[in-house]
Amino acid sequence: MSERPQGDVGDTRGWNVKVLDHPLVQHKVTLLRDKRTNVRDFRALVHEITLLMGYEALRDLRLVETTVETPLAETTAWTLAGRKLAVVGILRAGLSMVEAVLELVPHARVGHIGLYRDPVTHLPVEYYGKLPAEIGERDVVLVDPMLATGGSAVAAIGFLKDAGAQRIRLLSVIGAPEGVAAVHDAHPDVAITLAALDSHLNDHAYIVPGLGDAGDRIFGTR
Repeated sequence: MSERPQGDVGDTRGWNVKVLDHPLVQHKVTLLRDKRTNVRDFRALVHEITLLMGYEALRDLRLVETTVETPLAETTAWTLAGRKLAVVGILRAGLSMVEAVLELVPHARVGHIGLYRDPVTHLPVEYYGKLPAEIGERDVVLVDPMLATGGSAVAAIGFLKDAGAQRIRLLSVIGAPEGVAAVHDAHPDVAITLAALDSHLNDHAYIVPGLGDAGDRIFGTR
């Protein structure tokens, strides 16, 4: 049995992307890929991976100095700055990641963007959009488990920017080079965090090796 060296995450080609190489993340991604993983465990794994990804993706949130009184003494401490946060899920699979981000930042506001991929053209079609107020003043965490062609992510980011959002992060569990390149080309200012960067897309625009259809595996549909 060979061991994978830490840091071996493939070629990111200068893209604005971070691929996590933490052993816990990689272990959970392996379980997520397994076709034998049932719906309940699949949902739990997406939640757990998102928690770990969120920890990394939000590491640059600004802090301000404050004081707090412990049972022993008053001390200098740090707290999040006043900047507001929003987590926006791309329907429907993105819903599985929203709650995990809210566990990290419970006071964040929640938005939804409804997109589906046309089965023939593979292009995104928007059918719903609802965002928190003052979106332009918020740090936005956009979540979707799969970054395949990048069409949905590019469209969702465009929707957010049209609404006034200026600071956007994208969290996806599995990405393909084609999707990362598409987002980087259209929105190079948007930082992408992935748990895994896979090989390529097949003729049906599915990520290979991937994990199948994330929405179907999360919700138990076909």
